[in-house]
Amino acid sequence: MAAPLKLHHVDTLDDPVLPVHKRGHELLCDPILNKGTGFPDSERDALGIRGLVPPQVVSIDDQVARVMENFQRQDNDLARYIHLETLHDRNETLYYRVLLQHLRELTPIVYTPVVGQACSRFGHIYRRARGMYFSHAEVAQFPAMVQNWPEDEIDIVVVTDGSRILGLGDLGANGMGIPIGKLALYVVGAGLYPYRTLPVLLDMGTDNQALRDDPLYLGERTPRLPDERFYPVVDAFIDAVHGRWPQALIQFEDFSNAHALPLLERWRERLLCFNDDIQGTGAVALAGLYGALRITGGELADQRVLFLGAGSAARGIADSIAGAIAAAAHRDLDRARSQLWMLDSKGLVTASRQASLAPHKRPYAHTLPDSTGAGVEITDLTAAIRALKPTVLIGVSGQAGGFTNSALREMRRYCTRPVIFPLSNPTTRAECSAEQAYSWTDGDALVATGSPFAPVTVNNRLLVPGQCNNLYIFPGVGMGAVSCRASRVTDAMFHAAARTLADQVGEDSLAVGRLFPDLRHIREISARIAAAVCRVAVEQGLAGIEAPPNDEADWETFIRSRMYHPHYVPYEPA
Repeated sequence: MAAPLKLHHVDTLDDPVLPVHKRGHELLCDPILNKGTGFPDSERDALGIRGLVPPQVVSIDDQVARVMENFQRQDNDLARYIHLETLHDRNETLYYRVLLQHLRELTPIVYTPVVGQACSRFGHIYRRARGMYFSHAEVAQFPAMVQNWPEDEIDIVVVTDGSRILGLGDLGANGMGIPIGKLALYVVGAGLYPYRTLPVLLDMGTDNQALRDDPLYLGERTPRLPDERFYPVVDAFIDAVHGRWPQALIQFEDFSNAHALPLLERWRERLLCFNDDIQGTGAVALAGLYGALRITGGELADQRVLFLGAGSAARGIADSIAGAIAAAAHRDLDRARSQLWMLDSKGLVTASRQASLAPHKRPYAHTLPDSTGAGVEITDLTAAIRALKPTVLIGVSGQAGGFTNSALREMRRYCTRPVIFPLSNPTTRAECSAEQAYSWTDGDALVATGSPFAPVTVNNRLLVPGQCNNLYIFPGVGMGAVSCRASRVTDAMFHAAARTLADQVGEDSLAVGRLFPDLRHIREISARIAAAVCRVAVEQGLAGIEAPPNDEADWETFIRSRMYHPHYVPYEPA
C-alpha cells in the first residue's frame, strides 16, 4: 500500500490526490482502497477499472442506501451480521460510513449482543481471513509470523484467547469475532485508522469438546494449555508483537477469570496495555454510578455496593469504584474496599472463606458486622441484600434471572432510589430485564444494562435504561493513549474517562433516568475522553509528546485532527 495513505486525513473537502500502487482487479479486491461503484470515470480509466464495475457512478450515500436496503431484507440478526461483515471484507470505507450513519441500529449487530451468535457459529460462517492467528503449536515462529502482516505501523492490537466470550464461555478460535468487532468500534467510536488496527486470536486450544468435534471448527483441536505452558506462549506473543510495533497498544479481551487479572498485572507496568473487561467495564460502570448520583444527590463515598458475580468484571468494577471512593473521601484503599461486597456461586465472599478464594476475590473478602449475624453463611442474593443493605446492585454473573423480584423489592424497601445494573451479556444472560428492574421497584430504580433494552413506562412515567456499554470508554482511552504516545495506561486515566463520560450526560437524559449520553455522539464523547487521557499522561510523566499551549482546547483539537472519516478520496496511479 502506498505510504501517503498512512499520513492522510480524509476529513477535508480539498483532499490531495492519493497515489496507489494497485490497479484493476487487484485494486477492487483491496477492501481499504476499493470504492466499488463509487470510482469516478477518471479513475476507472487511470487505474484500469473500466468494465470491471457497472457503468453507473454511484455516490457513497446511495451506496449506503443500497447496503441498508439489503440489510433490512435479512430475516435474522446472524444474517445481518454476515451481510455487514461481507461488506467489511469488500469495502471498508463504505462499511464504516454505514456504521457511522446508523450507529444505534448497527452497533448491537456488529458487537454485543449479536457478535455472541457470530462467535458461536464462527467456523460455519467464515468467509475471509481478517487479522492474525497465533497458535500455541507455532510459538517458535511468532517472531517470523508478525513480519507477515503488511502494515509497518499499528496503533492498537486487540487479542483474545477465546476462553470466555461474553457470557458464552470457551469458544476457542471462534472468539476471533470479538477482536474484529472491537476494533470496528474503535474506528467508528474514536476514528482510529482501520489499517492501523490488528485483531488477533491467540489459539491456546479449547476445552469445549463440541467445538473440537465440529468438523468445521478452525482452531487447534487440543485441550487448553495448563498455566505452565500458557504464560510462556503469551510472553512469546507479546515479545513478537512489541518487537515489531513497540508503540502499539495491546488490549486484552475475553480471557478467562483465571488469566485476565494475572495477565494485566504481569504486563501493565512493562508496556502500553489494558484489559477492557476489567478496566473498561470498571470505568463505564463508575460513570453510570456518577450519573445516578447526579439524580439522587448522593455522595460516592456513602454508597454500599453488592455484586452478583465475582469474576474479572466484578473485580474491575470494584477496583474502579473503590479507587474513586478512596480519592474522593481521602481514605485508604482497604477502607474504601470495605464498602463493596461480592456474592459468588458459593455465597457471600467473606473473610472466613479467605483460604479457598481465588486471588482476585481476596481483597473483597470482608468480615460481616455483628448486627448481620456474623458467622452465618449467606448463600442467596435476597439474604445478602437484607444483611448488607446495599444502595447499588451490580450483576456480572452471566446468570439469567439472577436478580429476582424478591431481591429487588427487598432493596427498594430501605432504599428510595436503588441503583440496579444487570450487566451480563448477551441479552439472554442478563440478570433481569430493564422492565423487571423498573416494575419490581415501582419505577424508582436507576437502571443501566449491559445489553440494550427498550424504554419502559411505569405508573405513566417514561423510563429509559442506559446501556452500560464499554463503547463509551475504550475507544477514547485507546485513542488518547496512542495519540500522546503514552508509555503506560493507568487507573487514573480510566477514572478521568469515567468522570468525563458522566459529565456529558444531559439533564434531559437524567430526567428519564438515562445515565449515559446518546451513542450517536460517540465521536464527540471519545474526543473528550481521549483529551482527558492525554492530560493525565502528561501529568503522570507518561506522555511521549509535549502538551499543547492551550491544554484543554488544544488536546481536543489535536485528537480530532487525527480521526479517520470514511469518505472516498481521489486516486491516481503511483
